[in-house]
Amino acid sequence: MMETNLPKTHAARDESRASATLRRLILFCLFAFAFSAPHSIAAAQFFWATGLFLWALRLCSRRARRELHRTPLDYALLGFFALTVLSSLFSYEPEISIGKLRGASLFTIAYLVAQNIGTLDAARKIAFVLIASCMINVGYTFIERAIGRGVKIHTMRADSPLRNARIQEGDTLLEVDGRKMNDLADLDRALREHASAPAQVKIYRYEWIGTLDLPRTTLEGKSTEERLGVVRWGRGRDWRAAGFYGHYATYAEVLQLIASLAFGLLVSSWQRTEAKRWRLPLALMLAGLLGALFLTVTRASWLAFLLSGFVAVAVGTMNRRAIVAMIVAASLLAPIGLYFLQQKRNVGFFDRRDGSIQWRETVYREGFHLLISRPRHLFVGIGMDSIKRHWREWGMFDQGRLPVGHMHSTPLQLALERGLPTLAVWFILVALYARMLWRMLRERKVSDWRDRGILVGALGGLVGFFTSGLVHYNLGDSEVAMIFYLIMGIALVIERESRTRAALDASNC
Repeated sequence: MMETNLPKTHAARDESRASATLRRLILFCLFAFAFSAPHSIAAAQFFWATGLFLWALRLCSRRARRELHRTPLDYALLGFFALTVLSSLFSYEPEISIGKLRGASLFTIAYLVAQNIGTLDAARKIAFVLIASCMINVGYTFIERAIGRGVKIHTMRADSPLRNARIQEGDTLLEVDGRKMNDLADLDRALREHASAPAQVKIYRYEWIGTLDLPRTTLEGKSTEERLGVVRWGRGRDWRAAGFYGHYATYAEVLQLIASLAFGLLVSSWQRTEAKRWRLPLALMLAGLLGALFLTVTRASWLAFLLSGFVAVAVGTMNRRAIVAMIVAASLLAPIGLYFLQQKRNVGFFDRRDGSIQWRETVYREGFHLLISRPRHLFVGIGMDSIKRHWREWGMFDQGRLPVGHMHSTPLQLALERGLPTLAVWFILVALYARMLWRMLRERKVSDWRDRGILVGALGGLVGFFTSGLVHYNLGDSEVAMIFYLIMGIALVIERESRTRAALDASNC
């Protein structure tokens, strides 16, 4: 009997070692993912995919499969994905929609975190890595803004040759003939070049970037400013911050989620004496995050964080004075934000003349009419991204006069592309997630200030994410969705550990 049992013992030991090694590798991927997510979608998705592959290998072990546990969000998460798959199969363009399932499968990040992080300490460290890593692009944003880019024209003479190219005062000249401009001398040299074609000048004007033709000629004057008819110019600092991403709205949504997490931890640290040493670092990081968010000049994300902050203060402190202080602070900062918005985008907060609002009103109307035009659309949608091939026959985007894209609203986009049942399950998922966070905070199921802070930040971030999603398709932004599901996974680890601890306490009693 000893001889027959010995191989099994060695096999079990080898399996245990292999499983432990895989788990450590998965944990490394999760930390690398948290570090990469605020900067690079390519790196983050590489570590996500690698982590999933290693987890699949680990699940070949019976012991690892026995360690799987259920979460309060299983039915909603899996149901949401299952209905998305169903809508892709019934899509007008199945091959395109099925290809988009990779983005829809980002929800597995929550499971990868929840099923492979075994301790609260690891969950806390991943949350702090996410916040600290984001400070890299925050620092880059401030340095870039301090240095400036291009040449901003403040004042021109009436006879300036730049006016012939429809360049206006307030424009920022970014490039000439594909080369970056650092000063007016770069433009002067380009105009003196012997070429038949006009100089191509790339400019930034509020939110519009375009290229204008400027005829080449030899201009007279003692200085560059005299030859070009420019009275006053400087470095441009008008663009909307985008971090290492390609778009300011994506960056703003990411900052909102991470700033909410940092604010939740700061609020929680104020309730505990032992967390006193963390207050200053958290406050400094939060100030940097909010400064970068301010520079994105994204109204929806500003409002989203404001609501997130109210939730964090209300739930995290349960103190009326703190809530009143939050209201006073918001009232004092609001005029500054409105002035900055008007200066950088030439619009008010709710400005019907704003092109982006008019654009949204158009696509909202067109998207709703397309949704209700056929029963098929109501039940399974038109399929993810099928609109990019069929927008002409459906008369979308003002008959092509607007850029072809999406509906600029998460609920409308989900309903149109995946059907009303999928939208309903999404609402259920958000409600269940919010209820889970609220119950743990309300019933004080967590004692450590860090765990409570993460839950407060997750709840505030969820409120902000849902709010800004009404006018942004933020769930369709992979960079944003990855961080949303990462924070969800960390919250699920805290929920599991608090439930396990409560069960142990009950059994001991």
